[in-house]
Amino acid sequence: MLAGKHVLITGGTGSYGKRLLDRLLALPNPPETVTVFSRDEEKQDRLRHDYSSPRLRLVVGDIRNIDSVARVLRNKHVVFNAAALKQVPTCEYAPSEAIATNITGAENIVSAIERYQIPVECVVGISTDKACKPVNVMGMTKAIQERIFIHGNLRVPSTRFVCVRYGNVLASRGSVIPLFLQQAKRGESLTVTDPLMTRFLLSLDEAVDTSLQALQHGAAGEVVVPRADSAFVGDIAKVIAKHGGVGVRVVGVRPGEKLHEIMVSEEEVHRSRELSRWYHLQPMLQGLMESTPQGATSLKAEYSSGTEPVSVDALEKRLEAAGLLPGIPEARQAREV
Repeated sequence: MLAGKHVLITGGTGSYGKRLLDRLLALPNPPETVTVFSRDEEKQDRLRHDYSSPRLRLVVGDIRNIDSVARVLRNKHVVFNAAALKQVPTCEYAPSEAIATNITGAENIVSAIERYQIPVECVVGISTDKACKPVNVMGMTKAIQERIFIHGNLRVPSTRFVCVRYGNVLASRGSVIPLFLQQAKRGESLTVTDPLMTRFLLSLDEAVDTSLQALQHGAAGEVVVPRADSAFVGDIAKVIAKHGGVGVRVVGVRPGEKLHEIMVSEEEVHRSRELSRWYHLQPMLQGLMESTPQGATSLKAEYSSGTEPVSVDALEKRLEAAGLLPGIPEARQAREV
C-alpha cells in the first residue's frame, strides 16, 4: 500500500515514531519519502546523523499551528499522527497545553485537508487506552482526538480517518520499565505507585503492527485495538528488582493514574469485530456505521489489563525476550566493586 507514496509521521522523533520509521524504510517496496515532523530540533538532528536514507525528510514545525500543518501535509498520501503530550502527570498540571497538542493538533490536520483540498488518502490517529473511560486530562484529550478524526470522515469523505488505541508500550519513553531499569542501575529501590496496578505489555513493533493493520484493514471511522498480555506493576518491579539486586518501595498513585488500563469499554463491546490479532471498534456516527464491515467478536465484557494478568514466571520470560533484563547484574557487580 505504501510503495511510491509520500508518508508523514507527526511527532516522529519519539519511541513509536522512530520504530515506525525503521519499519517503513525497511519495507521491500518502501514509500517514496517519509517525512518526520516535530518541534524538537535536537532529536531531528540526531535522526539526521543516524539515518542515511535518501527517502527521509525532516521538517521542524508545530502541530498546533495550522499553517505549519498545511505546509507539511502538501502532497502527502498517508499520515500517522503521533504528535502528543502523553505524560499523565504533565497533562494534569498543564491541561491547556494537552488540549493544544492533542485536540487542536488533530483538528488542524482535518481542517488543513478540508480547507486546502489536500488529497490525503488515509490518516491514522495514534490514541491510547486512557481515551477509553477517561479519568485524566491525557485520556480526555485523546478521547476527543479520536472523535475529531472519526468525524473527519464526514467532513472529508475522500480521506479515510482511522485510529489505533493501545496501552503501555514496553520500554517506551516515559513508561515505567525504563524508570525501573534506571533506578536498578543506580542501585536505588524501585518506586511502585500501587503493586496491584496492571498494565498491558505491548512491544513497539506490536504498536507499529497495529498502526499498519489500521492502515490496511481499518474501515473509515474505526478504532483498532490490539490483543495483548498484561501484568501487575508490582510483579514487573519484583522481576527487575530481583535481577538488579535492589528493593521495592511503594510511593502511592500519581495524579491522574488509573489502576487498570481499559482498551475496550462495556459500551463498545457490541460495536466490535475481531480480525486476526485485533479488535476493530465501529463508529457510532450515522453515515459511517452503516458502511462499516460487521463481524463477530469474542469479547463479552470490557477489555481490561486487570482481567487476566500473566504469572511472574511468564512475565520474566517476556521481559527477557524483549531484552529488558540483561545488563542489570553487570551493573550491580560494578557498584559492588
